[in-house]
Amino acid sequence: MKDIYILGIESSCDETSCAIVKNGCEEIATVISSQIDIHKNYGGVVPEIASRQHVKNVTMVIEECLTKANMKMEEVTAIAVTYGPGLIGSLLIGLEAAKTLAYLYKKPLIPVHHIAGHIYANNLVKPMRFPLLALVISGGHTELVYMEDHLKFEKLGGTLDDAVGECYDKVARVVGIPYPGGPAIDRMAEIGKHTYNLPIPLNDNSYNFSFSGLKSAVINLCHNEEQRGKEIIKEDLATSFQEVVVEIISKKVERAIKDKNIKYFITAGGVAANKGIRNELTRLCESAQIDYSFPAIKYCTDNAAMIAAAGYFYYLDNRISTIEINAKSSDILK
Repeated sequence: MKDIYILGIESSCDETSCAIVKNGCEEIATVISSQIDIHKNYGGVVPEIASRQHVKNVTMVIEECLTKANMKMEEVTAIAVTYGPGLIGSLLIGLEAAKTLAYLYKKPLIPVHHIAGHIYANNLVKPMRFPLLALVISGGHTELVYMEDHLKFEKLGGTLDDAVGECYDKVARVVGIPYPGGPAIDRMAEIGKHTYNLPIPLNDNSYNFSFSGLKSAVINLCHNEEQRGKEIIKEDLATSFQEVVVEIISKKVERAIKDKNIKYFITAGGVAANKGIRNELTRLCESAQIDYSFPAIKYCTDNAAMIAAAGYFYYLDNRISTIEINAKSSDILK
């Protein structure tokens, strides 16, 4: 069969990225322009600033990716782009760039769901096998997704409030760690001790998650200790917080693995880079004797390689769109 080269574009939040992936599994080139240094001055992503940066960067990123791959647009089979969910202004920039390229070069346009992209980042590590369970954990999502086959998504449960990555960043802010605070909490958790008593959130038999109560518990703990004139030991708080997060996530994953008789487990999203979570899920899978994979660290955060990888399977399934497609700030994975 002739090789299929998918050019992917990702601009759902604060990364402008373009990538070319061969046959859904081989990364040819990826370029990412990050805005972290800009947004950390505001303690989080500012949507209007993010959109303006995408406008400045998108053409340069696409050209650099083609140069890096030593390819021309004529050699690309199709163009995949994130259409949602995400920041609407940011999404529109990447989508309009993809539409323009598809129109000019007469290439199929493939709209890709952002979460599907995160899931298919695993196909860049090794071929996905079915049925599988995917744990999607990021700044905006915490979901358990069951898949019988490619592009067949069944959401088993998700967060009822804050996503786990959002909770990490808010806890970091409370203890004075600058944005993005999640990776710093993970590093600090390795050297601290579990000395603070925090509640296990939504510890029930469902597949749903809730992290707002845990976030509030950390805020109240910090305020109470301050009123008593006691200093919070940040490393110990990081350990106490992370161990609670790891416990509830692993409990829900373990239950889903047993209930669905899963033989292959994957994680996806920015928080999939968290070492504490990775270590516990590795232990769980090896104990249950099931196969598993984690995306490479470079594929955990937003990137276009994951969109191109998913786009390959969308292309095979003939999920081609006209250039009238619009961006969606929220959309169900289906």
